[in-house]
Amino acid sequence: MSQIEIMTTASLGDTSYLLVSGDEAAVVDPQRDSWEMLAACAAGGVRIRYALETHVHNDYLSGALEVRAATGATIAGPARAPYAFEHLGLAEDDEIRVGDVTVRAMETPGHTAEHTAYLVYEDHDGAGPAPTAVFTGGSLLVGTAGRTDLSGASHTEELARAQYRSLRRLALLPDATRVLPTHGAGSSCSAGPAAAERTTTVGAERHGNPALTARDEEHFVRDRLGLPPYPAYYHYMAPVNRQGPPVLGGPPAPRPLTPSVVEGLVGGGAQVVDGRDRAAFAAAHLPGSVWDELDDRFAGLVAEVVPFGARLVLVLPEPAEEAWYEAVRQLLRIGYENVAGHLAGGTAAWAAAGRPLRSFRTADASELAGRLSERRVLDVRPERPEGGIPGTRAVRLADLPRRLGDLPRDREIWTVCGSGRRATIAASLLDRAGIPVTAVTRGGVRDLT
Repeated sequence: MSQIEIMTTASLGDTSYLLVSGDEAAVVDPQRDSWEMLAACAAGGVRIRYALETHVHNDYLSGALEVRAATGATIAGPARAPYAFEHLGLAEDDEIRVGDVTVRAMETPGHTAEHTAYLVYEDHDGAGPAPTAVFTGGSLLVGTAGRTDLSGASHTEELARAQYRSLRRLALLPDATRVLPTHGAGSSCSAGPAAAERTTTVGAERHGNPALTARDEEHFVRDRLGLPPYPAYYHYMAPVNRQGPPVLGGPPAPRPLTPSVVEGLVGGGAQVVDGRDRAAFAAAHLPGSVWDELDDRFAGLVAEVVPFGARLVLVLPEPAEEAWYEAVRQLLRIGYENVAGHLAGGTAAWAAAGRPLRSFRTADASELAGRLSERRVLDVRPERPEGGIPGTRAVRLADLPRRLGDLPRDREIWTVCGSGRRATIAASLLDRAGIPVTAVTRGGVRDLT
C-alpha cells in the first residue's frame, strides 16, 4: 500500500506531494526549500528515487535539482519540456516504478504546452492495477483549472482549447480517483477562485467544477480570456527553471551587517526591505526603505514592488535569526536570492550610529471617512471593484513604482487599500520618493463608502 504525503506552501498557494511505497519514494513538484522533507526521508530510511515535475513552473523555483543533489534521485518530467539539464523525459503512457506502485504519464497540455499529469496505479486485493490517484499539477484544480495565459497572449487561445480537451480526458477517470493538484487556493496560476481544499476526487469535480461543466469549448475558452494580471516575477521563473536554479544545499546562515556596511550597500544600489510591523516602520525606518510585514505573504508582495534580481538588505523583527530564516526561505522560493544580510540591531543600532531615520503619519479609515473631498486619496488595491471611491486616483500597487512620477507632490497623499497592508507598502514608496504621505493602516475602502 502506498502513502501520499501532502506538503502545502500556503504563501504560494501550492502543494507538493511525497509518494511513498515501501522504502522508495517520488516527490512531485518539489519546492526549492525541501530540505526538511529530505532529512525526514533520510532519517526514516526512505530513498527518493524520482523528483517528478508536471510542468515548467511559472510561480516558483523548482526544488528538483536540490532533491537530486541530496539524494541522487532521477529528475523526471514532461518529454516536451526544454530543460537544459539531464532528466528523464516522460511522454504519453511512459511509466516509472516507485516500490510497488506504477506512475504513468498522461499528457495534459493547457496550463503550459508541455504539461503532463501522472496516474498512480497499484493492485488492490488482487483486482488488478487501477488508478487510485492522479497528480494534476496545473490542469484540473479543486473547483477550477489552471490559467492558460502564462505563455503569452499569442498562445492563450490555443492553450485554452488544449486545456479543455485535457480536462475532459481527466474527467473520464473513475470517480474515486484522488485528484492531487499543485496549484490551489491563493495561487495566481488558477484561472478562477480555487476551493480551500487542497485535494479532491474526479467524481466531485465532474459534478461541481465549472471548468468541467462549461456548456461547450467556446464558453470555456471565453472564460480563460481577460484574466486578472499575474505577478510580474512569474516572467522570470520559467526561464530559470528551464536552465535549472543554482543548488543551495540548505538555507543560508544569517548575515548580520553593521550600519556602516549597510550604508555602503545602499550607496551601491542595494534595496532595504523592512519586515517589521506597520506601526513600527511608519514611526522610524531607514531612508529609502520598502516595507512589507514578515508573514506568509511577505515575499509575494515584496516582488510586486522590488525589481527581480535586486540586491537586498533586510531589517527584521525580533528574534532576528528566526525572522531571517523565514524571510530568506520565502524569497529564495521565487528567485530573490541576492540577499546581502540584515541590519544587526535594527533601527536602534542605525540611530545609535548617528544615522537618520524617517517616518510618516498613519491613520484609521475613520479619520478619512467623511472628509474625502478634502483629501488627496490614492487607492492601491490590486483590482478596483465597482464602488471605488469617487474622485480618488486608483493605481495598482504593482504598477506604482513606475507611476510615482505621475503623482503630484504639492499636497499630502493618503494611501488606502482593503486592509491597510498595501496602503502601507505604497506609503513606503511615496516616502522614498519624497512625497508627503499618510497611510491608512487600519481599515480600508469598505469603511469609507
